[in-house]
Amino acid sequence: QVQLAESGGGLVQPGGSLRLSCAVSGSRFSFYTMGWFRQAPGKQRELVARITSGGTTNYADSVKGRFTISRDNAKNTVYLQMNSLKPEDTAVYYCNAPIIPFNWGQGTQVTVSS
Repeated sequence: QVQLAESGGGLVQPGGSLRLSCAVSGSRFSFYTMGWFRQAPGKQRELVARITSGGTTNYADSVKGRFTISRDNAKNTVYLQMNSLKPEDTAVYYCNAPIIPFNWGQGTQVTVSS
């Protein structure tokens, strides 16, 4: 049973930065395509970034050029570096496998506000 543990969220001013981390249990992490999702109040969960086992990345248009997804297979961890944050980035952020998701973790709250 793969378990996901997100961390690194918090309150940040517009224009600020945060780095999210997601620890993934299990020995097959390096084979998984992983993604970062977010869910704002009253909205559906959306995929904002993904990274394949080979390191190819894709981003939603809303975050392209501001967010960077990366992974460290030795640490079973996927990261999301978020720069130039905007109030509309406020959401709970989750990591998971986009194609066949595992059980969802608790997520980490990101609030962008002055």
